[in-house]
Amino acid sequence: MNMNLIGAYEAKTKFSAVLNKVISGEIITITLHGVPVVDMRPHNAQEDGGAEAAITEIMELRKEFAGAFEGENIKALIDEGRM
Repeated sequence: MNMNLIGAYEAKTKFSAVLNKVISGEIITITLHGVPVVDMRPHNAQEDGGAEAAITEIMELRKEFAGAFEGENIKALIDEGRM
């Protein structure tokens, strides 16, 4: 997907054309005084691989921490953090 920057005034005056670009798969970033304000993207478009990628990433992170607190008393760790 392509990403384009467009000013708010131009987005307003060319709204139909902007929508057509979004429908074709482009991501349009609308700016106000040069500052990005909103991204327009196709409805239900997923970033970064969606839910499946997020689940895979979480599972990988869990592997890194497996056994990190073995033998530790969780209650003692919580109480230590409160001091």
